[in-house]
Amino acid sequence: MRGSGLPLRLASNMFARVAGSTRAAVVQQASQQSVRPGLDPNRSYSKFSYPLVHPPNRSYVQQSVRLSRIVFRSRHCALIQLPAAGPRRRPLSTKSAPHEASKDITSKGGKGQHEEDSKDDEEGYGFARSEKASRAAQVNLSARLNKDGLAHGNKSGVFEVWRLIKIARPEAKYLGAAFACLLVSSSITMSIPFSIGKIIDLATNTSGVDKLFGLELHQFYIALGSVLALGASANYGRIIILRVVGERIVARLRSQLFRRTYAQNAEFFDANRVGDLISRLSSDTIIVGKSITQNLSDGLRALVSGGAGFGLMAYVSLKLTGVLAIMLPPVAIGAFIYGRAIRNLSRKIQRNLGTLTKIAEERLGNVRTSQAFAGEVLEVGRYNKQVKKIFALGKREALISATFFSSTGLLGNMTILALLYSGGQMVKSGAISIGDLSSFLMYTAYAGSSLVGLSSFYSELMKGVGAASRLFELQDRKPTIRSTVGTRVSSARGPIRFENVSFSYPTRPAVNIFDGLDFEIPQGTNVAIVGPSGGGKSTIASLLLRFYAPTAGTIKINGQDITTMNLKSLRRKIGLVAQEPVLFSGTIAENIAYAKPGATRAEIVAAARKANCQFISDFPDGLETTVGARGAQLSGGQKQRIAIARALVKDPDILILDEATSALDAESETLVNAALAALMKGNNTTISIAHRLSTIKRSDTIIVLSSDGRVAEQGTFKQLSSNPNGAFTKLMEWQLSGGEEPTPTPENRFPTPTESEEIEQDLEEASADDEMDEEIGSRKDK
Repeated sequence: MRGSGLPLRLASNMFARVAGSTRAAVVQQASQQSVRPGLDPNRSYSKFSYPLVHPPNRSYVQQSVRLSRIVFRSRHCALIQLPAAGPRRRPLSTKSAPHEASKDITSKGGKGQHEEDSKDDEEGYGFARSEKASRAAQVNLSARLNKDGLAHGNKSGVFEVWRLIKIARPEAKYLGAAFACLLVSSSITMSIPFSIGKIIDLATNTSGVDKLFGLELHQFYIALGSVLALGASANYGRIIILRVVGERIVARLRSQLFRRTYAQNAEFFDANRVGDLISRLSSDTIIVGKSITQNLSDGLRALVSGGAGFGLMAYVSLKLTGVLAIMLPPVAIGAFIYGRAIRNLSRKIQRNLGTLTKIAEERLGNVRTSQAFAGEVLEVGRYNKQVKKIFALGKREALISATFFSSTGLLGNMTILALLYSGGQMVKSGAISIGDLSSFLMYTAYAGSSLVGLSSFYSELMKGVGAASRLFELQDRKPTIRSTVGTRVSSARGPIRFENVSFSYPTRPAVNIFDGLDFEIPQGTNVAIVGPSGGGKSTIASLLLRFYAPTAGTIKINGQDITTMNLKSLRRKIGLVAQEPVLFSGTIAENIAYAKPGATRAEIVAAARKANCQFISDFPDGLETTVGARGAQLSGGQKQRIAIARALVKDPDILILDEATSALDAESETLVNAALAALMKGNNTTISIAHRLSTIKRSDTIIVLSSDGRVAEQGTFKQLSSNPNGAFTKLMEWQLSGGEEPTPTPENRFPTPTESEEIEQDLEEASADDEMDEEIGSRKDK
């Protein structure tokens, strides 16, 4: 018990310290607290010795404000937050005994406390419900995007198999030739056991006959060799045709799926990760192509061989064939169960492989950011976690396959034993010859191999069905905004009008970005759109480009609703410079000409000069310089200037600049702004989504968006800045101050420690004294 008196004395001192504290004193101390708001100025506190049931911990101050909680606790005491006094609450007497006070907290004062608890919980859960609703909307959107068109989950396996086979319909002619080669090679292969049986009978025959099928032995062997060579040639042709057809099917599938994927709307890519789409375009197409070519051929060969084998076995001996038929029902039932299990596993494996590709694509594409935050171990762990999931599914597949094939193998071997026993008895009785029994046993091996082949064919076919279902999800999904529908746009000049536009992103339907947005942009003007972060400035560009459709209202250009316009022709009239410049792997010239594929060399050079891309002349290859993946070999400012040149090369009717100069230094920004100012003097309508004051001042009109999704103010810079209480003036003041709080005064620069902090400091000192006393005591004992 050494050193135990000091904490008790300290607890008594603490209780005396707050014995005369009033609510005003608590409020005053709480108002001075700036770092850790442990006390609520609207609630009363009581401090008393309280024996905690929890194990002794290090003292701490809990920062979150909640009712009936321990704001502070140590080995021997606790600071309890009580409900604020009021007509609905029962005030607690500070004179109560510790156990009575604690009991009152949990029982008598429970009603008022629960009321405020419920209120606080409602506020907290209100945000939680919103986040939960958003996550649910994300899941529902993903399901809707994936299942739009044919509902694959409701289709039977037969339908999916039939649709899988229909993919090969364009190759029917070549598949027919491969099937003919298959019939030839399989027929020749199945004739071998019959010939061997006759050779054995001839060898064991003592009658002196040395002819087979009317041929001398040397003639028979020559003919048999020729037939085997023909079978090998047919097999060669089958393999070549199927390989070529398979590659052609995979190429066509990838082309169709990529085209269909590229035609989807922005909401599709919001809900589906790029890595998963890449997995579908790569590994899934290979599985499907193999399933309907090589695997289908193997299945047909097994079917032909098995059918011919059973037919020839029946020709040799019906009795032995009946013995063999006993094993067919168990194998068929097992194959059916095995195939269904493999199909479900295949879907899970392909889905997890898509997730693995997604993780790798995202992390490797942003490896510098990960390395900058020393996140290598975290990312490797995330990748390995997904690898382990796939490994577990692979082990499960291996276990199921091993169980099925070992069981069928055992059943086949037991059948062979039964045939040997029955066949031996029949040979003894003279019912069949040794050659016929040998032929029958060989046909049995062929038939067993065919059954195994059919089982493998079924399992591989189910894998193909599992992969194909993911492809059909993409293939059947129709975009809500069709790019080829509508009247062709010859000119996008004219006023731009947003009429009562409401919008929320499909992935966040509960969050309204716009609610009755109304404004008009005159033709040939330069308009700056400003507003708070998340206010929907960039969303205006997305709606104008029809990446998304408004949930209500209309957007018109020159009086025509843009939903009636042909999407491709509309976008050809709009130039976009995004906030984050995106370049494609290739040369600088190719990236500039991307907006106008038929651009001449002179047009490319002129656009580069307008965008202040003089740095190109410093490169040895000039315009033919390779920019690398995503423009990795260029600086941020260089990429942004090339993006500006790409937008300028097609001389758009509407130019959208989404913070186009955000990545430029001061000198480059001045030159680019001069080029943009000269461009804006023409007939082009320029929409500048801006934060910088220089860009805003250059605009003819400024549209200020409010946080509620409407226009707060609209006018010239002079008009808006002259209103000291306007939204634009307040926004500019906030931006010019750097978005920081006012500088603290000398009085609150160093805030007075709160009562909780003083108690914590005292207890830390007491703990240090305890440790010192214990150390001194231990030395004395020694």
